[in-house]
Amino acid sequence: MTSTARPFRVLRSKPLWISNGVIVGVLAILFAVFYVGANIDPPGHMHHLPVGLVNADKGATVGGKEVDLGAQITGSIKKSKASGDKIEWKVMDEKEVKKELGKGKLYGALVVPRDFSASVAALTTTSHGTPVRPALTVLTNQSAGSLGSSLARQATTTAAQSASVSVGKDLTAQVEAAQAKAVKAAQVKAAKAAHAKGAKASKAQGATSKAAAAQTRLPTAARLLLADPAAVHIEDGHPLDSHSGLGLTAFYYSLVLVVCGMLSANVIGGQVDHALGYTHNDMGPLRKHNPLVRATRVQTLAISSTLMIGLSIVMASLVMAGAIGIMGMDASHLPLLWLYSVTAIAVCGIGALSLIAVFGTPGMLLVTLFYIAMAVPTAGATTPVQALPGFYRFLAEFEPLRQITGGVRSILYYGAQGDAGLTRGWAMLGAGLLAAGLFGFGMTRLYDRKGLHRIPHEAGEPERAAVLA
Repeated sequence: MTSTARPFRVLRSKPLWISNGVIVGVLAILFAVFYVGANIDPPGHMHHLPVGLVNADKGATVGGKEVDLGAQITGSIKKSKASGDKIEWKVMDEKEVKKELGKGKLYGALVVPRDFSASVAALTTTSHGTPVRPALTVLTNQSAGSLGSSLARQATTTAAQSASVSVGKDLTAQVEAAQAKAVKAAQVKAAKAAHAKGAKASKAQGATSKAAAAQTRLPTAARLLLADPAAVHIEDGHPLDSHSGLGLTAFYYSLVLVVCGMLSANVIGGQVDHALGYTHNDMGPLRKHNPLVRATRVQTLAISSTLMIGLSIVMASLVMAGAIGIMGMDASHLPLLWLYSVTAIAVCGIGALSLIAVFGTPGMLLVTLFYIAMAVPTAGATTPVQALPGFYRFLAEFEPLRQITGGVRSILYYGAQGDAGLTRGWAMLGAGLLAAGLFGFGMTRLYDRKGLHRIPHEAGEPERAAVLA
């Protein structure tokens, strides 16, 4: 029987307000917690951010002693408690640091150059020429993420400046001691000469002492530089092409792949239900309803998944055409990028279809939470995983967006090296597909075996329903 009550009276229904209020309220607070909570204090949550530490210094003679100031600086930084467990200093040589930066394994590096000790030693001479300030080099790595590179640069610059001041204090003390020793030796020598010549040489003794002190005293500019000898130069350790979005194109491209998978799952699921006659299809003011074709839940999921795989080829091709062909995104290894994109969309789409098949309407909410709300903050692209709270670091271990971003980043920025994230990306896509298949088809088969069909058998219905073989 059709009710003739006025439709707007449904707004008086408390259950309607309560049920929808609970759903949208939960979504609102979860999105706020996941998005804001993950990014509210990256420096405070930073834990073992990998940064390279290179000592290429060849040493020099300072104050009559052989010193390796590079080893002194890197050693003090490594032992310093200033950064606590926020930075994981990785001691390596120049070749290794370039290699690790080129794989995204490091967010930055501090390099002590080969002539550092020699340059500092030049400041201790009594020459009155213009002193040249030695430099420590800080390498950044935007390809690993702009924020992560910035955090590493700040920590590395602070460590370099602190080490410079510490070395400056030691060198100043050594130089002053050497100067005092030289002055004393000159005075003793002058005293002996005066004693030998008699009392008339006392004035000559004083003049000689003053001359000796002047000769051993450093120029004022050199003394100021010696107190803080090292300048800090910042360089890009792994330069990117101009159309790489400062290292963010990999993240946004991966996000597009995930969104294509999850949204197309919703579209495909609805269109398959319409084609099988389970739902109406509204096109503007028109409504179409196909004859019912009875299909088990397993069969429906299989049809949707097959359609998803086929359309993933179309979507991946168009995503590449839009990003690279139209917008000019820098990219290489295009066949590999295409294959990876197809796989990523298909896996995300089948995972979303499985959640919708198992949970029904609430499944789309779970898809949104899993593929967007929990995924974006833990992708390691905007905020590095090492700067996330512990709960988010746990999510990052299996969230699909992070795994996909790692593979895309390897293809776009690191020459498709396997250990730069591509191998893990392929492995996690395979694991995700397996998990989605086992969960989706396992649960829908269980529903079918228990007789939990989508439309119960009713009298007279078989006459208008076809049977899916």
